[in-house]
Amino acid sequence: MATTQVQTVNTTADKVKLFGAAGLVIVSLVAYYALAKQGSLFQWLGLLVGLAAAVVVFLLSESGKSLVAFGRDSVKEVKKVVWPARKEAIQMTAYVFGFVLIMALFLWLTDKTLEWVFYDLILGWRK
Repeated sequence: MATTQVQTVNTTADKVKLFGAAGLVIVSLVAYYALAKQGSLFQWLGLLVGLAAAVVVFLLSESGKSLVAFGRDSVKEVKKVVWPARKEAIQMTAYVFGFVLIMALFLWLTDKTLEWVFYDLILGWRK
C-alpha cells in the first residue's frame, strides 16, 4: 500500500522564496502597465523578464523542486505505457461507435414505446 506524504512549506527561507516569486509576478504585471508609454516591446520585455525571474525563484524553492521531480516521475511513467497499435485502436473505436449506435436505437425505441403506451393507450391524449 502506498503512503502519501503531504508536504508543506516549513522553512522561513522557503516561504520567503514563494512570497518573492509571487511578488515578482505582481511586479512584472505592474511593469507591463507602467511601461505603456515606452511601447509594446518594452511592455512585453518587462513582463517576460519579471515572469522568468518569478519562475526561477519558484524553482529554487522546495515546492519548485518537488514540482520538477513530479514532472520527471510523470515522464517516466508515461514512457512505461504500452500504447495500442493503429489497427487495434481503429477496431476499438469502431466497437465504441457501434455500441453507441445500438444503444441510441434501443433508447429511441424504448422512448417511443413508452410514449405510445402512456399517451395513446393509457391516457388517450392523441386521439
